[in-house]
Amino acid sequence: MSLLPANLMERVAELPAQWAVAVVNTAPKTPPDESELFFTGSIADEITFWHWLIAGVALLILEMFAPGVVFMWVGIAAMITGIVAWALPGLSLEWLLIIFATLSMASIISGRAYIKSRKDTTDHPTLSDRGAKYVGRQFVLEEPIVGGFGKIKVDDTTWKVAGDDLPAGAKIEIVAVEGTVFKVEARD
Repeated sequence: MSLLPANLMERVAELPAQWAVAVVNTAPKTPPDESELFFTGSIADEITFWHWLIAGVALLILEMFAPGVVFMWVGIAAMITGIVAWALPGLSLEWLLIIFATLSMASIISGRAYIKSRKDTTDHPTLSDRGAKYVGRQFVLEEPIVGGFGKIKVDDTTWKVAGDDLPAGAKIEIVAVEGTVFKVEARD
């Protein structure tokens, strides 16, 4: 017993020719073979220079929201890789990834070296180093220095001091700052 009506072919013959082709083409086919089931192309075949340029711009935008100045250098490397992909369209994805990785490392290393070597001169060199502005100033110890360490109150803050053992009330001068500890020496 067939699920299709017995007069199907007669009814199809009565339809205009273009309709008949559509009806016949919708008939079930044989099961697809394995090559039709899986994507045989590669994502590498789909990546163009636009993808690299867009990734570079996205990384530059991400740099605005993340501290550390790392995404900027990687974004620049991605954009340069995009330019290389545009100039050499036959270059494989493997070579583009090697170029990108090399440019990323080179740009991060050179960018960090550039930032480190660039010392901005300012009329307030101790602005971000609160303890450095106290070097050379003299104070009176409120607590004795015992075992090489003590405390002094400077303005509204209590600071740890390191130096020779001295009694409370001794006059001291701050000679250096190491982290949050003042190095002090006795003064008369």
